[in-house]
Amino acid sequence: MTRSTVLPAVALLLSSCGPKTLTLPDDPVERAATCGVVAANSARGATADIKAPLPFEEIGRVMHFLLLASSTGKGFSSETAKQVQTRMTALQDEIAEGKWRDLIPACRAAYPEAYATKVKLPADRFDAQLGCYELADFLRSALQDQGKYDNEIAEYGALKLKLDPVIGPGMRARAGAELADQQQERQEALAAMAKAGSPVLVMRQCNARFG
Repeated sequence: MTRSTVLPAVALLLSSCGPKTLTLPDDPVERAATCGVVAANSARGATADIKAPLPFEEIGRVMHFLLLASSTGKGFSSETAKQVQTRMTALQDEIAEGKWRDLIPACRAAYPEAYATKVKLPADRFDAQLGCYELADFLRSALQDQGKYDNEIAEYGALKLKLDPVIGPGMRARAGAELADQQQERQEALAAMAKAGSPVLVMRQCNARFG
C-alpha cells in the first residue's frame, strides 16, 4: 500500500471514531427521553461548572419533556412518566458521546411547548388553582429527594397549603365524592398544565396569582 492510499485510509479511520450521529426516535417515550437528555446537556454546557446541579429553571425544562410525553389525550399517565424518567437515565452516556447538538432543532419542532418563553394559566379560576396545585405536587415529589432545590420545593409546598381550603370543596363540587372521579379530574388538570408552558415558568405564574 502506498503512502497516497495509507493517509486517506488513516483519515477515514480517525473520522469514524468521532461522535456518533444521532436521530430522534419515533417512539414517544424514547423521543421525550432523548430530548430531555439533550436539554440537560445543553444547559450543563452553559454553566461554569458542568458538575454543579442544573439551575432550577433548566431542570424544570428537562422535566417538561417527561410531562408532555405523559399528557397525551386528556389525562396524565404516571406509568409513562416513570418510563421516560428511566430512559433518560439510561440514555445519558450514549447521547453525551454522540452529536447531540444536532438534535436540538428536531426537539424544538417536536416539543414547541418546552421551548416557549410565555405561559398562560387556564382561564377558569378553579381550573388554574387545581392545575397549580397538581403541578406543585408533581414537582415536589419529583425533586424533594435530590436535596438541591429546597427553597423552590418549600415555596411550592407553601402554595399547596394556601390552596388546600379551595381544592377539597372544589373537587367535590366538580367531580363528586368518588375518589376515582376526583383522581381523573386531577390527572386532566396536570395534563393541561403540561401544555401551558415550562413548569418553572408556569409555577411563577401560579405563585403570582395564588401565592
